[in-house]
Amino acid sequence: MDGVIIDSEPFHYEVNKRLFASLGITVSTEEYEGFIGVSNTAMWTAIKAKHGLVYPVNDLVALQVDGNIDFMKNGRVDAVAGVLDLINNLKREGFLLGLASSSPYTIIEMVLKRFSIRTAFDCVVSGEDFKNGKPAPDIFLKTADLLNVPPAQCVVIEDATHGVAAAKAARMKCVGFSNPNSPGQDFALADVVVSEINKLSVQQIRSMFNRT
Repeated sequence: MDGVIIDSEPFHYEVNKRLFASLGITVSTEEYEGFIGVSNTAMWTAIKAKHGLVYPVNDLVALQVDGNIDFMKNGRVDAVAGVLDLINNLKREGFLLGLASSSPYTIIEMVLKRFSIRTAFDCVVSGEDFKNGKPAPDIFLKTADLLNVPPAQCVVIEDATHGVAAAKAARMKCVGFSNPNSPGQDFALADVVVSEINKLSVQQIRSMFNRT
């Protein structure tokens, strides 16, 4: 969802920068880019350990989520160009769609409601349900199970290194979306890489099932 359905990384970064400042820590751009695509819990667990924070991880996650919710209520959040058309086209062509996001359900539901796409997804899964977040394949394997589709017949669209790695660990095909607002990501493992979602067609996705 983040970075694929909505262009969320810029405002996530602004929210987190304010939070880092309030905690009296400095997180470099390089360090922060390594957390793109991972769960909030995994990010704050790593930051707490590295920077010696005394606050519980759950409290840090809650502060981050509250900041993101506040921004989404009061700021502008845009869908990635072409993604809503792609979702509608895939549904029209009979694809089953699952949303597997590292974000908490509260944020996921806000996004789905804002763009009126909740009914497009046959299942919705949040990373907050899993001990092992991306790059572990758990979230994608659970999504495939809920869709009742073998992993080998799934295609994942991801904008982050950890997400691509999780998709391939699940033995799924993967489209790497090189979103300029999700910098520093490695798509070497992806089966296909695109720089614009509006150039990704249903036919191109369907053709991936015929590849070895």
